[in-house]
Amino acid sequence: AWYVPCLASLETLQELCRKENLRCKSIGITNRNLKSYEVEYLCDYKVEEGTEYYLVKWKGWPESSNTWEPQKNLKCPLLLQNFLSDKNDYLSRMREGKALKVRNHVKALKPAVADYVVKKAKQRIALQRWKEELNRKKNHKAMILVENTVDLEGPPLDFYYINEYKPAPGINVINGITTGCECADCPAEKCCPKEAGFILAYNKRKKLKIQPGLPIYECNSFCRCGPDCPNRIVQKGTPYSLCIFRTNNGRGWGVKTLQKIKTNSFVMEYVGEVITSEEAERRGQLYDNQGNTYLFDLDYDSDEFTVDAARYGNVSHFVNHSCDPNLQVFNVFIDNLDLRLPRIALFSTRTIKAGEELTFDYQMKGSIDLTSDSADGLSPSRKRIRTVCKCGAVCCRGYLN
Repeated sequence: AWYVPCLASLETLQELCRKENLRCKSIGITNRNLKSYEVEYLCDYKVEEGTEYYLVKWKGWPESSNTWEPQKNLKCPLLLQNFLSDKNDYLSRMREGKALKVRNHVKALKPAVADYVVKKAKQRIALQRWKEELNRKKNHKAMILVENTVDLEGPPLDFYYINEYKPAPGINVINGITTGCECADCPAEKCCPKEAGFILAYNKRKKLKIQPGLPIYECNSFCRCGPDCPNRIVQKGTPYSLCIFRTNNGRGWGVKTLQKIKTNSFVMEYVGEVITSEEAERRGQLYDNQGNTYLFDLDYDSDEFTVDAARYGNVSHFVNHSCDPNLQVFNVFIDNLDLRLPRIALFSTRTIKAGEELTFDYQMKGSIDLTSDSADGLSPSRKRIRTVCKCGAVCCRGYLN
């Protein structure tokens, strides 16, 4: 599906909706504020004749409807707190990070300060809406949070959240499997992995027990076992609440866990558009000009297909590279046994503390046997322009590629 951005501004849409008496939750017009006023954020500050006034942006109303209101009329302590925090943050940045005490005799904000406060308020609203959208679209129970305390960057404009592979025309990621195991106790009997010639990937605690480079075969939709089967892990989605956050060292967005993750635990799946290698080559040349790429070769058995998570993906789209990562990639087969189209799962390589950033090695060197044929299936698509690595690890190689 192709998405066409609306050329009308938010203010124009709000004016049109109110003129036609229409409600639209996505632009802030609801039954509650269609005919009434609710503070959305505060834009400016001044003192006149000893009275403090704030310039108010009303929720669901265009900016042309902003009004100056005395502080005593405002019943929005959190928005007042955000306004003061954003103002002080800007002033502190201007003084090279030194805390700046607000002077009581200030009669009005400088235009640059007011402009920053408004941009920060708009960013806060945009990130909140994005967080709500992500949590509506996800298919797992764990929450997704969004955080940016670094700059004024808002949600990515050309990214669409998906939960599973989005195949390009002509590519079938479901091969029509019609049989499954008949096990009453999957770990103890001849289950799906044994039928494929491999061992069960998980132990009794549902933690990974196989070495990198070996595939994972999970029970599928035709298996006799139920949803509590210990061989159903990746298909249930991430069990951890994660936060997409803005990094403070120029690496853009990153992902951190909000919960402790034990060693060898499934963390998330890497999804995106499934395209041919020829199309990946063409896109790769375009991505080179941007200095990044989200192409991941599915070459476990051959090099026919690639996953492109640039426009369509899940939380893994935002996971950064590290030369000393805490996540490892594994190939997974569930409802599709086509060796050319494995699912890509990220598992923890060690205990990860709550609040720690999640990373994986885009080259996977040092953590797998690069002489094996299967190891090639775990490396992202080759890049043509060398990109400087900013992971900060002691063993950093200097470049992502």
